Amino acid sequence: MTKLSVNLNKIALLRNSRDSNYPSLLDFAGLCVRAGADGLTLHPRPDQRHAKYVDVHDLAVLVAGHAGVELNIEGNPSEKFLQVVLENLPTQCTLVPDDPEQLTSDHGWDVVQHGDRLREIIGQLQRAGIRTSLFLDPDPEQIRRARETGTDRIELYTASYAHSYGHDDGETVFEQFREAALLAQELGMGVNAGHDLNQDNLGRFLTIPGILEVSIGHALTVESLLSGFEKTVKNYLAIIQATIQPVQQTS
Repeated sequence: MTKLSVNLNKIALLRNSRDSNYPSLLDFAGLCVRAGADGLTLHPRPDQRHAKYVDVHDLAVLVAGHAGVELNIEGNPSEKFLQVVLENLPTQCTLVPDDPEQLTSDHGWDVVQHGDRLREIIGQLQRAGIRTSLFLDPDPEQIRRARETGTDRIELYTASYAHSYGHDDGETVFEQFREAALLAQELGMGVNAGHDLNQDNLGRFLTIPGILEVSIGHALTVESLLSGFEKTVKNYLAIIQATIQPVQQTS
């Protein structure tokens, strides 16, 4: 069965907008675990604009107390990133080729260009007992080259699937992902997926056999606001109505 790993970066972004620990990343991580999530994902970037390196440590401690819950740390394998990963030993490390200036991840690896470096990094992570995954576009050539790095899994970058879902080219793009996933499995690699998956488009995507894990954060956070925001506004109004005081008239 496909596992759900909840990406907590948007919770960290909200927290960082105030000089406090509210909302608490650990509180939301605990909520995810209690709700039945199979894993937690963080993507710390060099400027730590949302997830911070210390968050990796905190989540590693939390996950250690919950058998079967996995921790996935993703990011560009800079020296600092790899140091944090190797110090905290998550279940999985997903290597992503994002530039520090990028707003969000927007492409997979060019394994043809970076294969030698990736092979070395993957070996280092695997020797530490960390499962590895490479963030890839649904490109057959890149998937074939990924096998040469020795990675355990790939993570298909699903933005193009999500953006085409429900449109005229939707089935064509879906078929690209289906063929990419099946090719990776034929080559002996596990397949994860993530980016812009949501409650509308996830079910169709998971008709592709053998998807081991989906990592979802942005959509899950937005959908949580939509499903709970109106109720919260009404709760505030109820509190105000219950405690309303007469307004004194001034002459």
